[in-house]
Amino acid sequence: MGKHIVVGSGQVGTHLATKLLARGHDVTVVSRSGRGPDGTLKVAADVADQARLIEVSKGADVLYNCVNPQYHRWLTDWPPMAASFLAAAEATGAVLAILGNLYPYGPVTGPMTEDLPLASTNPKARVRAKMWDDALAAHRAGRIRVTEVRGSDYFGPGATDQSHLGERFLPALRAGRTISLVWPADIPHSWTYLPDVAEALIVAGGDERAWGRPWHVPTDAPMTFRQVGERMAALLGLPAPRMRTLPWPLVRGLGLVSPMIGELRHVRYQFVAPYVLDSSAFQRTFGVAPTPMDAALKATLGA
Repeated sequence: MGKHIVVGSGQVGTHLATKLLARGHDVTVVSRSGRGPDGTLKVAADVADQARLIEVSKGADVLYNCVNPQYHRWLTDWPPMAASFLAAAEATGAVLAILGNLYPYGPVTGPMTEDLPLASTNPKARVRAKMWDDALAAHRAGRIRVTEVRGSDYFGPGATDQSHLGERFLPALRAGRTISLVWPADIPHSWTYLPDVAEALIVAGGDERAWGRPWHVPTDAPMTFRQVGERMAALLGLPAPRMRTLPWPLVRGLGLVSPMIGELRHVRYQFVAPYVLDSSAFQRTFGVAPTPMDAALKATLGA
């Protein structure tokens, strides 16, 4: 049994803490709100407070960075939090397992692999790229041990209202109404199941073969929005859903009054061309496969 510090009580942090508890570990969940699953030690703290995070992390085997500030606040919120994680990992000796994402790659041609350069010129993606570069430099200098896992768009039980396959998608599907999409319905896209994200973090944090490099979360074959909707409908015994894509000028107009919708212009490239994640390196190295899509969709529908 080890001591694990999960920072962030959102959709990934909750799955992660629950899985760690099931393995018999001592789990502390740190968040601004002080929330966390039953059975964990819940600590309310500002993650950017280095002294506080170091104090909470003393004696930890693994420190997990599962926080995610609002997208339009990345430029201001991420740098002090990232510095705090590095300080805590160095001061305590805990392995730092970072929940990353695919934004730093920018637009790509073909499946994404971990050896792609972090070539995005978007300022928010550059913040995430710098976080990894700084952590990797500290690892190579022998100051910390670090790894990062990256997944595509999340879905599954506990997904937030920002999930493209969650509250934006399921109520209309269940009711037999036309599903309104921001993005085209027939572009192949990789979808990463939330419990698989948590599992990948546990594996990467606890296996020295994972340290010093990024990994892609085991993710099943890409599917279009239409294919996902048709498969969900079949599982529910419903006819194939109707879908419509909102005109992009309308979405841009809505972005003038909603910061979150306004940020969609930065990720549009991910949905207007095939967006495919290659997770074969993780699967081959650690023997961990993604949850089969039908099982994942059934769990999502049953949540």
